Amino acid sequence: MNLDRLRGNRNLLFWALQTLGWGAYGFTQFVGSAVYGKEPGYVQVIAIGAATGFLLSLPLRWLYRRLWSAGPRAMLVCSPIACWIVALAWRAVVNTAYLQIVKPDWAMEHPSQPLEIFVGTLSTTALFLCWTGLYYGVKFYERLQLEREATLRQSALAQEAQLKMLRYQLNPHFLFNTLNAISTLVLDGQNRTANLAVSRLSEFLRYTLDQDPMKKVTLRQELDALNLYLGIEKLRFGDRLRLEFDVDERAETALVPSLLLQPLVENAMKYAIAPREEGGSVTIIAGIEGGGLRLAVVDDGPGLPPAMASNGRGVGLRNTRERLKVLYGDAHSVEVAAASPGLSVEMRLPLEI
Repeated sequence: MNLDRLRGNRNLLFWALQTLGWGAYGFTQFVGSAVYGKEPGYVQVIAIGAATGFLLSLPLRWLYRRLWSAGPRAMLVCSPIACWIVALAWRAVVNTAYLQIVKPDWAMEHPSQPLEIFVGTLSTTALFLCWTGLYYGVKFYERLQLEREATLRQSALAQEAQLKMLRYQLNPHFLFNTLNAISTLVLDGQNRTANLAVSRLSEFLRYTLDQDPMKKVTLRQELDALNLYLGIEKLRFGDRLRLEFDVDERAETALVPSLLLQPLVENAMKYAIAPREEGGSVTIIAGIEGGGLRLAVVDDGPGLPPAMASNGRGVGLRNTRERLKVLYGDAHSVEVAAASPGLSVEMRLPLEI
């Protein structure tokens, strides 16, 4: 939780890293002084150096924020100069402290001796250049993370929009045929049957609108929704439509995209049942095989016309393929094959419970 708070709060992250960095500098200097047997007062000089470095690097942050927006050239030119100026000030403070605390008897005997308070400026410049590199490195990493998150958000939104578009594609033929069948029932005086058809159509359409396209449902819920659709088709085709279900009970709790089976069953109605006076049968199969979920829609119709051999049966199958590709990538398969007689559309999906 604390790490997440640091990542989300840039100010807090800076102060944490600033304190940790200069604290680590002071600790390593203290260990070095103990190993090499420095004078007792040297510890005070180390503390002053760490505190001074902490304070003098703060203006660098203010400057680098502005250089960051100015571009790489400004950063490359101005950053080393800023480090050298800060290093001069830092060496003046630290060297003066060293002379006052460790060597209080030191006396100036030569005109050039005042310049000794700047001794070590080059190595200190390197120290602040390291600080600069870390600062820009963190900034660059933050920018990459923000760009990556923005890309992921855009990708997720695009995927969601695509899924919603695919999911809400209702075949106009289904609505046209259903409404036409209801109109025929009304004209024939079968008002009770027509009313039942309207009720079933209303329930099915309500289900399609209420379900979140991004949310998966259990296979049992999917079959219940499919039965709403099949109830409408049963009114249209009567005894010409024969339905069979071969569903493994273990598979009923598996998660699947909502309304996955309906377009495939609708294809079977269109190509295997409607054109034939005697109608036909449609079988829905579901089971668990090889650690995955197997779903199939099989009809006993005339099979696949040669003109559709490469793409399968029209919009319904193409829509299903695209939805599954968006949801599962390469972790699924859709196979269309002859069923002797008829056609079989078989899907294999990852098993999600």
